[in-house]
Amino acid sequence: MIIKPRIRGFICTTAHPLGCRASVNRQIASVEARGALRGSKNALVIGCSGGFGLASRIAAAFGCSASTIGVSYERAPSATRTATAGWYNNRAFEAEAAQRGLYARTFDGDAFSDDLRGEVVAAIAEDLGTIDLLVYSLAAPVRTHPRSGEQFRSAIKPLGEPLTVKTLDVNRGEVRDIVLEPANEDETRATVGVMGGEDWEFWIDALSESGVLASGFQTVAFSYLGSDLTARIYREGTLGRAKADVDRAAAAISDRLDGLGGRARVAVLKAIVSQASTAIPVVPLYMSILFRVMRELGSHESCIEHIDRLFRDGLYGEAMPRDEMGRLRADERELAEAVQAEVRRRWAVVDSANIGTLADLQGFRDEFLTVFGFGLPGVDYEQDVDPMDGT
Repeated sequence: MIIKPRIRGFICTTAHPLGCRASVNRQIASVEARGALRGSKNALVIGCSGGFGLASRIAAAFGCSASTIGVSYERAPSATRTATAGWYNNRAFEAEAAQRGLYARTFDGDAFSDDLRGEVVAAIAEDLGTIDLLVYSLAAPVRTHPRSGEQFRSAIKPLGEPLTVKTLDVNRGEVRDIVLEPANEDETRATVGVMGGEDWEFWIDALSESGVLASGFQTVAFSYLGSDLTARIYREGTLGRAKADVDRAAAAISDRLDGLGGRARVAVLKAIVSQASTAIPVVPLYMSILFRVMRELGSHESCIEHIDRLFRDGLYGEAMPRDEMGRLRADERELAEAVQAEVRRRWAVVDSANIGTLADLQGFRDEFLTVFGFGLPGVDYEQDVDPMDGT
């Protein structure tokens, strides 16, 4: 079939297998061009199929020459429907790893479930013996608690008072004001239940109890704080409560790893375009302005460039700044005063008429399509392709 992007609101319902392969290969080339990384030999990535999780798996495998196990929940293709982008990404990653003689195994299923956790732990014990790195990069809107059976559904909302704020309709290119109602206590609790640190702790407990953590093992969970412009949605909203629980979990996990000489850390990362971020009010407008400003100032990084730097300077180096809580602050370029001052200036005056000059709307759209394998150079999108082709 000829595969084209089908966009419904902030969701793209198709993905291109050849484009996803090209995207993965481009990220691999980016890491390899920077030279070998000092770091992990056996890594587990929870949430490995896209964004920062995929980039972390690529950095570990093609930078550190690590054996990797990945966990993600993706939809396989059929004869008439494409797979999700993550499904194609995983197959492309495994194909490239195999060509280089690198061990790579991917588990497809609910990473929140104890059953899948048990399968992964058994595979580590049998195939690798131990792991020295766990990257927790899981992004999901719903979680069924593996012990109680309670289902949590996240709600990305402000807390306290309603929030009136600018937002961007990416498809129409229109800037308008919206009013976001605050979350109630149940919604806040559910968001923490999905996006907080408990599941990260469950993974560490299962791995530790099975004796598959190497001496000096370290684990990192990804977070985002953002600027003052997005604070009511992130730092001061339901997301902020969830991220505070991730900080709590990091301290608790570090205590448990003390006997191994291990540690758990939170890495605060930059804004990137993803299906998840596109769905959050305010964020597409903020990022459209931010990316243009950072490109003009020469400080913009792609997702893979950002994670490569995290590995080199943060996880396995000392050059990355840390805050008072010990978090790795990979977001320091986004939050640089020169960047944020210009973003704030443009934010105050941006509207539908001038967004083309103040923000990078087309760049945002292009990056969004790239997530699903569209718009990659060298790919013939008029070619008749088999959606079952994941290699």
